Amino acid sequence: KALISIRAVLVTLLLGSSYFFKVEYFYAHPRAISYFIVLLYSLTIAYALLLGRIRNLVVFTYIQLILDVISEIILIYITGGIESWFSFTLILTVLSSSIILGKKAGYVIASLSSILYGSLLDLQFYNFLPIAHDVKTPEKEFLYNIFIHILSFYVTAYLSGYLSGRLEKTVRKLEEKDIHLRDLELFNFKVIESLPSGLFSTDMEGKVSIFNRAAEKITGRKKSEVIGRKIDAVLPFLTFPFEEGRQERTYHSEKSGRKIIGFNISVLRDTGGNKTGFIGVLQDLTELKRLETEVKQKEKWAAIGELSANIAHEIRNPLASMRGSIEMLKEEKTPVRHREKLMDIAIKEMERLNNIVTDFLTYSSPRSLDIQPVDLHSLLDETMALLDNVDLTGRDIRILKGFSGPLFVDADPQKMKQVFWNLGVNALEAMQDSGELAISTTGNTDSVKVVFSDTGPGIEPSNLYRIFYPFFTTKDAGTGLGLSIAYRIVEEHRGSLYVNSAPGIKTDFEIILNRKYGK
Repeated sequence: KALISIRAVLVTLLLGSSYFFKVEYFYAHPRAISYFIVLLYSLTIAYALLLGRIRNLVVFTYIQLILDVISEIILIYITGGIESWFSFTLILTVLSSSIILGKKAGYVIASLSSILYGSLLDLQFYNFLPIAHDVKTPEKEFLYNIFIHILSFYVTAYLSGYLSGRLEKTVRKLEEKDIHLRDLELFNFKVIESLPSGLFSTDMEGKVSIFNRAAEKITGRKKSEVIGRKIDAVLPFLTFPFEEGRQERTYHSEKSGRKIIGFNISVLRDTGGNKTGFIGVLQDLTELKRLETEVKQKEKWAAIGELSANIAHEIRNPLASMRGSIEMLKEEKTPVRHREKLMDIAIKEMERLNNIVTDFLTYSSPRSLDIQPVDLHSLLDETMALLDNVDLTGRDIRILKGFSGPLFVDADPQKMKQVFWNLGVNALEAMQDSGELAISTTGNTDSVKVVFSDTGPGIEPSNLYRIFYPFFTTKDAGTGLGLSIAYRIVEEHRGSLYVNSAPGIKTDFEIILNRKYGK
């Protein structure tokens, strides 16, 4: 189509301009020129009519190009042969053939143009054709003219063919890339639309550019209502400018009512690392929060039941001993020496019962914290002094100090002393015959770590997750509340208490506290 159109335009411009400027060539043979113009326009019309019916467009194009070369030779013949100004039209045809059909067609048309143009000039020189020319023009000028034109035909064919080939390869690669990009875009679209979580993206001004199907379902807003608009105008719970990170908001939807929506906002960057917008992931947490509440409620009642059972068990034992002692004391036949022994048993069991109640009250009803800057190392020194006075008869146990200088944190000194005492006593009771208790500290500008490390028998892996449960103990004596109380106090300080144990080797209890309370 382009070839036909360009041919019609070229014929109109070249021949029409020749008439306009009254070029001498056309006045020499006016009838022949007129017939020639009619022929060209007729061929152009015929090409246009046949274009929709011809299946083999390559052959059809070859026929057009060959007829173009013949037409141009005729034009050159009419307008003076070697003296004609229209020999350049052959170069245009060579160029057209290379662009449309490729390098091979360019060489074919260049060869045809060379043969016909050379033959025309030879016939003119030897006067076989009635074309007027200067008889004084030497033969070598004719030959040079033929050579120059043949050279220009083949150079044009080579250059245009090379450029056409490169262009064809480039176009093919671009088409392949375009296909890949379309496939990738389709794949990305399918992935985004198939995500179970809501996904949206905005530009730097907060205008929405992506809003997937899950986001529509979560928010109850259609994509058409959101795309191109400011995110906080259509979804008020998403305030702009965004705060990066994980957040939760309550959202009231007209269709589904109150929802708890969790979302995570992050910056969207291009390949150069420049900010181009924001991307957010939405999740409907309503059902999850409801299930969490149910689970927590069940866990709460289960914990209360287990705690009640443990309290009943711990209280029943001393009560049974006290009851037995009192029943025996009621019998007047009991010897005096046995009465004193029974009274001692009753008093000890009363003390034991009092300790159980006191520890439980400490665990269940903790007093408020008295936060102040304290030197942990000073508290540890006091604790170690108390631990040195623990009855270790028959056991070879050493207490090692692994700290020096002051170490200040914001804490309740009395409660922290209780934590250190509970962990220290627990470690000493764990080592039956001999061992070492090493107390060490490390710290940085933000936090400190206190480690109680003993070389006792360790804790079985199956018991590690229960070690801080109330009333859980593997010892014959004790209430099982010491570690629970320590864990509770550390939590109140917004710290962490961890246990690491290698059975038969050692056990480490690690306390991690922030230097500044609440940070």
